[in-house]
Amino acid sequence: MTADDRTARYAYLGPQGTFTEAALLTLPGAAGAEHIPYATVPAVLDALRREEADTAVVALENSVEGSVPTTLDELATGEPLQIVGEIHLPVSFALLVRPGTGIDDIKTVASHPIAQPQCRRWLLENVPDAEWRAATSNAEAAQHVADGHYDAALAGSFAASRYGLAVLAEDIHDVADAVTRFVVLHRPCTPPAPTGMDKTTVVAFIGEDHPGALLEILTEFSVRGINLTLIQSRPTGAGLGSYLFWMDFEGHVADSRVAEALMGLRRVCSDVRFVGSYTRADQARPEIRRGTHDNDFTEAAAWVRAIRNGHA
Repeated sequence: MTADDRTARYAYLGPQGTFTEAALLTLPGAAGAEHIPYATVPAVLDALRREEADTAVVALENSVEGSVPTTLDELATGEPLQIVGEIHLPVSFALLVRPGTGIDDIKTVASHPIAQPQCRRWLLENVPDAEWRAATSNAEAAQHVADGHYDAALAGSFAASRYGLAVLAEDIHDVADAVTRFVVLHRPCTPPAPTGMDKTTVVAFIGEDHPGALLEILTEFSVRGINLTLIQSRPTGAGLGSYLFWMDFEGHVADSRVAEALMGLRRVCSDVRFVGSYTRADQARPEIRRGTHDNDFTEAAAWVRAIRNGHA
């Protein structure tokens, strides 16, 4: 059997019944693929690096709680991987319990640490005396409830049937219309072709901290009319005051304005990691400012060549 004949393998944060698995199942072709759950995000990414999987799906950002630090750090400083797509998944929680458990019986509630803040007010109003317990995923929290370790779990309602639990309450959230952004990862590869509805992700490392260092980075984008959709600073681990910047912005590496911005970053930063160019989940098209279309860069380069050749 060749690699092309083998069933595609997807690594994701498990166990079965996580929102990550729900996001994975929205991908074309994923239904007939092999789904391999792992206990942590680093384990998911390492499985892809070791070629135990062909594709990995992990959460990157939540509209309520912001970025997922573990994912950012692993992709920024671990062995390189590349984002080839993203998924926006609406997230609403259910309170899962063993059959026969009532609201007054709940003394402990388990969930992933990112889930608890999204339901904090509801928990205070409905189970004020219950203590919260952390789990590596919401599905693992449900599994712990099924095993009798905790009284209730915050998880997707679809996890109830997997673990023989009952749904005591549904549509739990403090902020309506919460969305989690998941990214689809491959080992380093040629980026997907541009669609005009693209996003690029890079990590920039500042070599020497000095006044205006961040401004130098941002200028590379602003002068080319590129809109940043996310910028997040993270410690590099090299000591206090040493930071990297994770940046998502509109456009594709194949676009001239993006390519020139990346070249500018490469000049002013100690290092730049390209994390991917891929189609935006919302399929929004950027507004390209006058002077930053590909033709504008081509004409400007031709003008400079003419000057150099004495034909200005």
